Amino acid sequence: MQTAVSFAGHTPQVISTALSSFTAGFKIERKLRPWLLGLSLLGAGVTGTASFAAAASVANIGSVQLTVTVDQTAANVNGEATTLSAAPRNVGGRIMLPLRETAALLGQPVGGSATQPQLGRAVIDAQRSAATVDGAPQQPGNVATIGGNLYISVRLLADALNANLSSDPTGRTLTITALRDGGNPLAPQARFATDKTTYAPGERVIYTEYPFDPDGAEITARRWTGKQEVFFQPGTYTIGYQVTNARNLQSTMFTRTIQVTGTPMDTPLTYALKYSDPGDSFSDPLVLTYPAVLAQPSYSNSFPLLFSDSPEAPTQSGVLYQDTVYGRARLLAYHMNGLKRSARLYVMARNLESRPVEVQTDRLGETAPTRIESQLGQVTLLEYFASNGARTLTLAPGQTAAAYASPTLSPGSGVNVMQDINTTGRVELTFVMLEDTMPPTQLAIQQSPYLPPDSRHQRGTFPNAVRSLRVTLGVLPARIVIGDGQVDPVITGVDRLTGQPQRLVGNYGVLYDLQVNGAAGTAVALSPRGGLYRGAMNIEDGPLKQAIKLPKSGNAISPNQPVLLWRSLSDQLNIDFIPASGSNLPVSLVFYRAHPNPGYGGVLKTYQP
Repeated sequence: MQTAVSFAGHTPQVISTALSSFTAGFKIERKLRPWLLGLSLLGAGVTGTASFAAAASVANIGSVQLTVTVDQTAANVNGEATTLSAAPRNVGGRIMLPLRETAALLGQPVGGSATQPQLGRAVIDAQRSAATVDGAPQQPGNVATIGGNLYISVRLLADALNANLSSDPTGRTLTITALRDGGNPLAPQARFATDKTTYAPGERVIYTEYPFDPDGAEITARRWTGKQEVFFQPGTYTIGYQVTNARNLQSTMFTRTIQVTGTPMDTPLTYALKYSDPGDSFSDPLVLTYPAVLAQPSYSNSFPLLFSDSPEAPTQSGVLYQDTVYGRARLLAYHMNGLKRSARLYVMARNLESRPVEVQTDRLGETAPTRIESQLGQVTLLEYFASNGARTLTLAPGQTAAAYASPTLSPGSGVNVMQDINTTGRVELTFVMLEDTMPPTQLAIQQSPYLPPDSRHQRGTFPNAVRSLRVTLGVLPARIVIGDGQVDPVITGVDRLTGQPQRLVGNYGVLYDLQVNGAAGTAVALSPRGGLYRGAMNIEDGPLKQAIKLPKSGNAISPNQPVLLWRSLSDQLNIDFIPASGSNLPVSLVFYRAHPNPGYGGVLKTYQP
């Protein structure tokens, strides 16, 4: 039995129908939203039917999700469209929301007075445009009065209500999820599934995660136990999954069990050749037993390499290396700041002609500053391969200017720069380390001493900065050896400052233009043979062109743990390889056959949800 109630001119039947709908689906009938919202804003109380009391009780539990967009009055509450009377605003870089209207839509009571309203943990001083949360003053700018409406920042709103806040990639559309007054947050729920429950040894396991939070909070952390992409040994395996939400509540551990049995589908090696991503390492204990393929030299229009690595850590300002070029050249400098004060590395260009000369930079890669030497070479190579667009320096007769200037290097930090240039006349290039307070001028160069080389590193001019090689693959696996000084000889040159002959051990700075024929259906990996290696390669496979970070993370150290470089689609694969500064040579490029396992019918399981 219901007791009839009349409110705002609406009949008992309309109210009963609206409340019944609200109780069943927690949704306010669209035509009643204006006066119910007005009721909330005015703080009025209602007494009446048992159904109305039940609806009010239901309204005070659970959570509300509100989505708004800056400068738009259109909004969304729990999946239903609504219209704000005052739009959110961007004020001084903060997204601001109308306090009372937003609180009403989120089902949150606003207490206090008109000049000092209280929302959740926050007390707002409307006259001073200030706020506190749990008594702690908040930064200025979180409260404002706009067009007669009191606004607070969305971040302050979320903190006041312990609400979850997220945004779209533009940062203009925001979603606030808050518990209704009196509700208690619930723990998130961890869920996942596997594509099957029984697998063959060496068969890929596909995981689909679908955790959820009962109150709409974001899932911020995930923890697995026993999860593997593939299991090679028969047995029963239990996999656990646990999640944490933005309120730092943690789910219980959710588990599933799978069986691994039957005929093996893949070995660790064949599995890695199918599924590893470029930059991933895998195990191959036989890698050093594979025959070496002799690469055939091919004519290339090469140019000189000016190499400056000695003294590697100068202890005073001075000239590190100097030579003259005309036309194309590659410059490679690798130095640590051994001074007891900040310094910078410069490559100074001086026009030796009686006419203007252009110095064009075709490619440039640098790393500076860093104290981790292995980072220097890898980042420089990735920057070099990504470099595009020429930069031109025009020099008047006799003029000197910096073709390259490093950032400031603090004591103990270093720089690695590789630069391809092309000049229209004779240009003197000087690699110089100067204290940060010294200006990079021709006078400073003339007054700086020529620093003697150290006993461990090289410097000099080497005539062949490009080594073009051609390989035709036959029986696989097989490998190509680079940088061993025997199968792949070192390049030789001269130190122009001392006149002494030089051997560039490791061929650092030399670009290996490697063309591999018969490459279709193969996988190529890098095997470090001289110790730690951390570099990059540039791949051209038909229409595909990509720089690969080797390895994807950390360092490649063990020869028996090669790093996957690429799976070739084309018969001709082109690889640009430059030995990375700060890494060890030699390395091997190992080629494998990588056809799909016939057990898959030629189809690989590659779904990654």
